[in-house]
Amino acid sequence: MNKPKKYKITLPTRLNTLFFLVFVLFSILILRLGVVQIVKGEDYKLELERTENMTVDQSVPRGKILDRNGKVVVDNTPLRTITYTRKKGTTSGELLEMAKKLKTYIKMPTNKITERDKKDFWLLTNPKDAKKLVSKKEDKQLKAQFKDDDPGYNKAYYQLQLDKITEDNLKSLEKDENALEILAIYKQMSAGYALTPQTIKREEVNEKDPKKAKKAKEEGEKEFARVSEHLDELPGVDVTTDWERKYVYDDTFRTILGNITSEKEGLPAQNVDYYLARGYDRNDRVGKSYIEKQYEDVLRGTKGKAQNVIDSNGNVVDTKVITEGEPGSDLVLSIDIELQGKVDEIVKRELLRAKATSNGRYLDRAFVTMMNPKTGEILAMSGKQIVKDKKTGKNKIVDYATGNLTSSYEMGSTVKAATLLTGYQTGEITPGQKQFDTPIKIKSTPVKASYKNFGWINDLDALKYSSNVYMFRTAMAIGHANYVENRPLDIDVKAFDTFRNSFSQFGLGVKTGVDLPNEAIGFKGVDTSPGFLLDIAIGQYDTYTPLQLAQYVSTIANGGYRIKPHVAKELRQPSIGEDTGVIKQEIKTKVLNRIDMKQSYIDHVKQGLIKVYNETGGTANKYFQGVDYKVAGKTGTAQSVYDGPDRKKYNGPQKTYNETLMGYAPYDNPEVAFVVVVPWLQTDQAPVNKYIGRDIMDEYFKLKKDRQSVYNDEPKNKIDNQDNTDTQNTNQ
Repeated sequence: MNKPKKYKITLPTRLNTLFFLVFVLFSILILRLGVVQIVKGEDYKLELERTENMTVDQSVPRGKILDRNGKVVVDNTPLRTITYTRKKGTTSGELLEMAKKLKTYIKMPTNKITERDKKDFWLLTNPKDAKKLVSKKEDKQLKAQFKDDDPGYNKAYYQLQLDKITEDNLKSLEKDENALEILAIYKQMSAGYALTPQTIKREEVNEKDPKKAKKAKEEGEKEFARVSEHLDELPGVDVTTDWERKYVYDDTFRTILGNITSEKEGLPAQNVDYYLARGYDRNDRVGKSYIEKQYEDVLRGTKGKAQNVIDSNGNVVDTKVITEGEPGSDLVLSIDIELQGKVDEIVKRELLRAKATSNGRYLDRAFVTMMNPKTGEILAMSGKQIVKDKKTGKNKIVDYATGNLTSSYEMGSTVKAATLLTGYQTGEITPGQKQFDTPIKIKSTPVKASYKNFGWINDLDALKYSSNVYMFRTAMAIGHANYVENRPLDIDVKAFDTFRNSFSQFGLGVKTGVDLPNEAIGFKGVDTSPGFLLDIAIGQYDTYTPLQLAQYVSTIANGGYRIKPHVAKELRQPSIGEDTGVIKQEIKTKVLNRIDMKQSYIDHVKQGLIKVYNETGGTANKYFQGVDYKVAGKTGTAQSVYDGPDRKKYNGPQKTYNETLMGYAPYDNPEVAFVVVVPWLQTDQAPVNKYIGRDIMDEYFKLKKDRQSVYNDEPKNKIDNQDNTDTQNTNQ
């Protein structure tokens, strides 16, 4: 029998090996700890205190806005500014102490302090008295009410304190000017977010009195110097350069330029998420209306990036610039600011003159738009409105240029060219056709007539003399009506759509596509009674904006291309000093659609528009005698109802008249189209529209003549076969 094998026990050997490895590892660890503590202990200690790196944005100035000739329209004024950057975890008491220190170096305005600010400050500076405001019983009730809701309890407790503060409590604060100034500083310090610079005081530049402005500047220089010398005693306080938006031409084109928010307003509440997602801070200034808003992405620039190194106490111990910021691009407008100023003066003068007549009871506004009919560049856009000053009760003129795209009116006979073209296109009338002008009498409908009976009249003379009846008969033909005097008139209601679809090709009743927000479309009548179809044909039913009228006349002037109007001409690199930056992007001419009809139809109608201004008896002829430029176009008068801000003062609708005028020049090679709209006159015999039209065109060609040497070498703009022209075939 075999004996069992004996196995050698190896466990002690393995344990010894394991113990040895543990010994080696502990030795390495001890050695490493020794290096960390002895050799690099101080370095790591300092590094440990630097607990956080935070990237912050550095603001940059907005881009300038220039007119088409390089004149600065909107600029930035550099301002010396005192700022405060609050560290994380800063208490109200620490902010108060810093405000007291800063008060010793600056004088702070107190006119923006509210009653709530005073109450908050009183509670902060009088903690013992503040505690006495709430009785033990009231405190006990609050604790019972908010048993498991500490934030709710604290909020309710604080609100109860606020409610119990009396006027006597605040009197001592209100009498102490120093205390109010400290409050004003404290308010600014606590308004911003942690680690975000907050403006405490900015250099004042808006004093109207030159002596006061000079004195304020001198005092400001001393204050900024004092603060700069004591920055080591004021942690978080800094003296830097900020900017303020400066609108050079305050009363010219002002509403179209728009505004930006203040630092206090910051991002608009309704769009805060939109802006935050695009890298904005909550207290950033952004465009809030019109051009400033429309071109926000262009004008804002690119913020710089800096990295703040924060210690464990929340102090900024180091700042490193990561990327330099770049100011916003300069926006060059198509507007000629000199022409704009002249047009504004004319509109203001004639509006006030008409208001002072017997026709001016309801009159309170007037509009002008001038544009290049081949490119869509808006050269001037003026609107003026008479309003009552709330302080004085007297009338004053305010800018209402935005009304050119936000308000609409019946435009009267200016639409008659579109009516004829609609008749040609549908085949219901032919160029040169005559129709008999005598009053139209439809049963149960007021008589519809021209201002005189013209008898047999052709289409071009119908434009020249502004025959209503010719247009009525054209509308009846389009509506397939069988007119019998004093009998009901049956029409095909589809004719309403026929008219509106045709008119929309010219820009009437649809958005023009202008590069500005809040554009209105106008109003379309809903009643399809036969008489209203006739009213559409003479511009007394649907309403259109002055800008739509400008696009319409431009479409005829340029031979049938509906061009998108625009106020921006080009974008440029930020300018340095007086030197303009290089062009980054040109705003191209955009064709929205080509009128769907024969070119010969458009050319034929243009001959009628020439007659209006250039032949005896033309409705605009006597107002444009002696001009040295060739002009064509159409006048318009529409019966309307006053729909202004004072309509509630009157008993029932008040009958008024809208006076309009449109045109273009030179008629054989158009370079400028214009419209004038003056609503709510008391009679149809007030030629204020013609006075304005004559004067603005005189000014345009006078300026052109004065600048001829400058413009001689400019290339001519063309609509088709150009690289800078986009075509969009959309008949809206």
